[in-house]
Amino acid sequence: MSDIALFDLRLGPDALERCRSWLDGPERAQAERFRYGRDRDRFIARRGQLRARLAEEVGGSPAELRIRADDFGKPFLPDHPELRFNLSHSRDLALFVVVEGAEVGCDIEWRNPELACPGVARRLFAPAEVAALENLPQGQWVQGFFNCWTRKEAYVKALGLGLSYPLDAFTVSVGEQATLLEALPGWSLTSFEPAPGYQAALVTGSPCIRPSASATASCSIGRANRPIQAE
Repeated sequence: MSDIALFDLRLGPDALERCRSWLDGPERAQAERFRYGRDRDRFIARRGQLRARLAEEVGGSPAELRIRADDFGKPFLPDHPELRFNLSHSRDLALFVVVEGAEVGCDIEWRNPELACPGVARRLFAPAEVAALENLPQGQWVQGFFNCWTRKEAYVKALGLGLSYPLDAFTVSVGEQATLLEALPGWSLTSFEPAPGYQAALVTGSPCIRPSASATASCSIGRANRPIQAE
């Protein structure tokens, strides 16, 4: 079993309130700590839609789900240990993936050209990745930068070790072909554009889930909650 979906975080008042009603005490407290209303609403939207989607997988009410985090901050379902899921967000979109019986990590980023600079690359990426970026054809730096960024983030999230695992301890490809070049064995990587202007990557401990280009939009909470079909 596998499921991948793209959540639109720009919800109307009714849908946002429905999402809020599903949150547990710690989630509501976290929502209130956001300084800006837009950030608070995005948090409520992604946590509410996460709960709704997981409830579809396991049955029951979104509000009744118990979601916990391990010592490294990776979320899990204590009542459904066979399921692994991950959630990543950037601006108005969130990427969700759930699989059965395998670890998984995902990352989505808006391709911000101001962030994709050589200084950031040299600080965060392995030397071989920086060299590969510098060898890309002119005009492909931003795409290559976010290919590298999302692939590395997805891999670390799949491992579940958080920031304790250094980003320069492994290497990924920066070009169109998504490859884990120097990493632990047994992991699969795919890279894709979930929406115009965004880049995403997915790493699983099972044969790779490849999003289908024929993904269609459906609406279950307010704005579109868009499934990305897994092949």
